[in-house]
Amino acid sequence: MKHQEKFILTLNCGSSSLKFSLYEANSLMPELSGAITHIATTVGSFKIKDKYDKILKKDLKFYNSQDTAIKEVLSWLKTNQHKYPLAAIGHRLVLGGPHRHDTELVNDGLIAELNNYIYLAPNHLPEEITAIKLFREAFGGLPQIVCYDTSFHAGMPNCAKYYPLPLIYKKEGLMRYGFHGLSYEYVLSKLTDVQVDKKKIIIAHLGSGSSMAAVKNGKSIDTTMGMSPMGGLVMSTRSGDLDPGVVLFLLKRTNMCVSDVDELLSQHAGLKAIAGTGDMQELLKNEPTDEKATEAINLFCYQAKKFIGALAAAMGGLDMLIFTGGIGENSATIRERICEGLEFLGISIYHKSNYENHRVISPIDSRVTVEVIPTNEEWMIANHTQQLISKELIGQDHEKVI
Repeated sequence: MKHQEKFILTLNCGSSSLKFSLYEANSLMPELSGAITHIATTVGSFKIKDKYDKILKKDLKFYNSQDTAIKEVLSWLKTNQHKYPLAAIGHRLVLGGPHRHDTELVNDGLIAELNNYIYLAPNHLPEEITAIKLFREAFGGLPQIVCYDTSFHAGMPNCAKYYPLPLIYKKEGLMRYGFHGLSYEYVLSKLTDVQVDKKKIIIAHLGSGSSMAAVKNGKSIDTTMGMSPMGGLVMSTRSGDLDPGVVLFLLKRTNMCVSDVDELLSQHAGLKAIAGTGDMQELLKNEPTDEKATEAINLFCYQAKKFIGALAAAMGGLDMLIFTGGIGENSATIRERICEGLEFLGISIYHKSNYENHRVISPIDSRVTVEVIPTNEEWMIANHTQQLISKELIGQDHEKVI
């Protein structure tokens, strides 16, 4: 009887989306990917495609909560488990508090501790914990693993990690965590022909959520996001960095409560607040006839330039600039506008390579190499899951021998 391939399921819960993928457990070759989008906002889309980009499922439906979306995915997986039997499940978690960084197996103790840190990530962690619980109920016998998006930045120096506030708040977990860590880790893994441990690299993950990381000698030494994914660069619907006085103004001079301000800064700020939409493709399309679209694009590129300069200064120089994420990978126009005027840092773009979507888009004699590398956070989750399962199996076998 032919051995049936098993799969690793990866789950990535966003504030209004749920992404999942299946990878062959041994080879980590992709089998299929799916997503439910626009959860609790407008009519959502549930779409699944296989490794050949063939559409396996496409439904339009209103999903009133993450719970509803998760149960819909669970139902599909259960119905098709004869075809896609699972070996393990890997979850992306926004953070695990101030002390948890390493990939680890899910157990009751971990879930209890994660619940204690919901106040650090109220827009993400509750949905992620819900997903873990529901998948444990449905697939109780399978190992489930969590990968923290903050892990990549855990070793940042104290000057980049901590805020100038009394020690009591630091003890409660108030610090700069940094995010998009799985994306940064994947991008670095693609630099097989580069001595990463001897380079000064800025990775710009630009999408609906955007951040940058300064990677010196293979380690993150600073990043633009701080305690939450709302900080740093202006984003699609998130404000990015603000003077603390702005938050105080909103609380003192309006009828807003804390949750109102939270919703404003995470869902109704950023590019959307300026131009009515946070979709960069739409903004570029509207730019010729819409001054607000121009204003939003200019602000995005201006802030990106500033952060590149700041992160280069933090490292004492720059060898590589890498674009990734939905905007970074797909918008040659935005890449060009960001790099324009940064020649003093050694950054320049070769127009033809940039618009033909080559990997290296800088001139051959450029002091700073500029590249475009597509990210794959889901593969990184699958990789971590496979590695941890292997360690667990080895440990179990060792116990049996003893």
